[in-house]
Amino acid sequence: MRPNRTLEFTTGVFLLLGIAALFYLATEATNYRNVGGSGTYVVRACFGNVGGLHVGAPVRIGGVTVGRVTAIDYSFKRYEACARMALLKKDNRIPSDSTASILTQGVLGEQYVGLSPGGAPTYLHQGSTIRFTQSAVILEKLIGKFLANQPHKGGGS
Repeated sequence: MRPNRTLEFTTGVFLLLGIAALFYLATEATNYRNVGGSGTYVVRACFGNVGGLHVGAPVRIGGVTVGRVTAIDYSFKRYEACARMALLKKDNRIPSDSTASILTQGVLGEQYVGLSPGGAPTYLHQGSTIRFTQSAVILEKLIGKFLANQPHKGGGS
């Protein structure tokens, strides 16, 4: 009877360590430490269509994550979807005339906000609005436009 208890105890410890390792990997891979808190400042950008962008999506400049999307809502004043983004204070030299685009990682990957720096001498700060934006490209609309522009091949002589 004693060997079974040792085996059960060892299995339980191994299982708990595995769960702890998965939790650690999940939090490190998503980098949730960089969302919100005193180490960030919040900016806003409005888009005609945010596609599949979601809260928690990364904000990147040149492929480097500099923040996260913290909220997405619809502005009935502007008739656009607006995203609030928490950007890291250590990356506080983003020009105020930068462009925000909703991009897709890979062909069918997750969507994220890509920032393209402008050339203004002033920088984004707490409460800034990014004025130059580019909406998400909706794959279904793109395919529909492509198919609509194809010449029809009918049967004939």
